[in-house]
Amino acid sequence: MAGAIASRMSFSSLKRKQPKTFTVRIVTMDAEMEFNCEMKWKGKDLFDLVCRTLGLRETWFFGLQYTIKDTVAWLKMDKKVLDHDVSKEEPVTFHFLAKFYPENAEEELVQEITQHLFFLQVKKQILDEKIYCPPEASVLLASYAVQAKYGDYDPSVHKRGFLAQEELLPKRVINLYQMTPEMWEERITAWYAEHRGRARDEAEMEYLKIAQDLEMYGVNYFAIRFTIKPLDKKIDVFKFNSSKLRVNKLILQLCIGNHDLFMRRRKADSLEVQQMKAQAREEKARKQMERQRLAREKQMREEAERTRDELERRLLQMKEEATMANEALMRSEETADLLAEKAQITEEEAKLLAQKAAEAEQEMQRIKATAIRTEEEKRLMEQKVLEAEVLALKMAEESERRAKEADQLKQDLQEAREAERRAKQKLLEIATKPTYPPMNPVPAPLPPDIPSFNVGGDGLSFDFKDTDMKRLSMEIEKEKVEYMEKSKHLQEQLNELKTEIEALKLKERETALDILHNENSDRGGTSSKHNTIKKLTLQSAKSRVAFFEEL
Repeated sequence: MAGAIASRMSFSSLKRKQPKTFTVRIVTMDAEMEFNCEMKWKGKDLFDLVCRTLGLRETWFFGLQYTIKDTVAWLKMDKKVLDHDVSKEEPVTFHFLAKFYPENAEEELVQEITQHLFFLQVKKQILDEKIYCPPEASVLLASYAVQAKYGDYDPSVHKRGFLAQEELLPKRVINLYQMTPEMWEERITAWYAEHRGRARDEAEMEYLKIAQDLEMYGVNYFAIRFTIKPLDKKIDVFKFNSSKLRVNKLILQLCIGNHDLFMRRRKADSLEVQQMKAQAREEKARKQMERQRLAREKQMREEAERTRDELERRLLQMKEEATMANEALMRSEETADLLAEKAQITEEEAKLLAQKAAEAEQEMQRIKATAIRTEEEKRLMEQKVLEAEVLALKMAEESERRAKEADQLKQDLQEAREAERRAKQKLLEIATKPTYPPMNPVPAPLPPDIPSFNVGGDGLSFDFKDTDMKRLSMEIEKEKVEYMEKSKHLQEQLNELKTEIEALKLKERETALDILHNENSDRGGTSSKHNTIKKLTLQSAKSRVAFFEEL
């Protein structure tokens, strides 16, 4: 009894000690997750849990966003989750989004998951027209998005109309031109076919490298009041605010975060970032070797398929030749049999005619030997003799003709048998030909400058050396040079597409952003964002800190 009471008391005490929790739903760009959070958790506890679940280590770019009265806000790391002005209905919903943007995506984004999340978010912002994108650049970005989703272009698989259900272009661009969906698909596919060989992560990075040059990339817009207040004759300084206190706090928070990220870029990488970059280089080298191996296997498979097709074609040709030879042999045998039968008949007819000619000769001799008593009988007999002689002459001529015909038939029979012998010899040659040549595929040896790797039952193992890393660095530099050349070619392609579709543009449907973009392009103002970044980069660290402290 006492034991049962003690057990119930311990169970009740454990039940009371369990912390209270609430449910949180996290929405990423491609998934949704739910967590049970303790009531005392701060924003950092929830944020770290989400990052660990995603396997994300570049956490400084991201945040948890929620909405308050048509205004976005970000979860503060040092404040309890439930102390924020969020809905008390469970599950409490937050959006895991990029809060700050890199200046150079290729250099700053290390992890593939980071790159993928940025790609999805920037793509959605372009399609939702939160980032303005010129029509020709929209087509190019769409082609990289298709490459990332579908892989290499295959005409037998990606037939006309395969992009009909895809959302690839902003509606503003579609409405601006008198072009059918098929015409847009044709232009997207033309560029899509040029991206052959690019993996998903490479296609997504190319997308970001183009998108980061857009004028509105990484820019947040707010409705504010300007109050211009010159503080220095040399520097024009102005301050601004919003009618909503919450928006002012959000702007300050974004300014501080951008300033921290700006300073972070100008410092040496931390040990964690160095380790991530080293792992990323190793992973890139491993993927490159894997792609090379797959490319070699694909090439060998294609060659084997071509060889198989050629052998099948040759086998089919040989079968057809054998069939034709068999048919020719059968025709030769039939012809020989017919000629032999005809020769035999002709020979019998000649013998019969000769026999009849001999009988006629005998009859003529018998008639001559018969005594004729009267002149009439003599005349009749002479007439009969004359007729018999004429008949005998005709029979002799017919017998000679039949004999010649029999000789000709014998000659034709000999030629038919010779043709039959040649057909049999041809069939024998076809039957004795080898059908498949011996194939001993030998895998192509790896180049000596590629790091070695072994394939075993337990997986892949790699042996990376310093020389491999140096070689990889040289390859990366070489890729940068090639990228600059490709960029020039890319700009030419963009200009060519812009000129091509310009004739189909509907001027009356141009938006204010289209007009502003065209004016900036005419003045060369599209590079102002880059010029600003270069100017800030050239300033000393002290002046940059002072600049942001004044903000």
